[in-house]
Amino acid sequence: MNKKQVDKSHYEFSRYMDKARWSSVWHQVDEVAKLKPTTVLEIGPGAGIFKNACAAFDIKVETIDLDPDLGPNHVGSATDLPFEDGTYDVVCAFQVLEHLPYADSLMAFSEMARVARRNVVISLPDAKKIWWYRLHIPKFGELLFSIPRPFSRPVVHEFDGQHFWEINKIDLPLPKVVDDFSEYMPLLKTYRVANNPYHRFFVFGV
Repeated sequence: MNKKQVDKSHYEFSRYMDKARWSSVWHQVDEVAKLKPTTVLEIGPGAGIFKNACAAFDIKVETIDLDPDLGPNHVGSATDLPFEDGTYDVVCAFQVLEHLPYADSLMAFSEMARVARRNVVISLPDAKKIWWYRLHIPKFGELLFSIPRPFSRPVVHEFDGQHFWEINKIDLPLPKVVDDFSEYMPLLKTYRVANNPYHRFFVFGV
């Protein structure tokens, strides 16, 4: 069983939540809500914001975490989920899997795919440097697009006490991550959050 990296105080509002992270929470709820699930499992609930936001829209979420202080519905390891195959319509983990060594994160994802009846939704840190641009076109609305930062190259990832790996560091380009995770469930889409481009979302489904 993996050990927790931070205690409950890590999720204090002034320390943990900023406008960029709020934007990611919107995408978390939006992606799961569009799947119209009856049952949802969240791995690594953190401060519980996703679960509480979903409750406001009548989406039932159960949580699992190693740390009982976070008040999860279930205490256990992401790499050995204590549930039968296909227990939940949707299984999700937001900014969680990078806290495990890469091989363990794939093991955790395989477990997520196993207990998911239909879909898995995750977000992961993407280290590739980009610039976002917004262009307003009369009668058509806002156009949002990004371009890579010039002269920016992948770097070697160094463990910072929390993240064991990140997408687009030198050993883990996005295509490799997609291929590795897609071994367990087909990828439907992936994108980066415009207001928080460090977060890349993936939606998998059968």
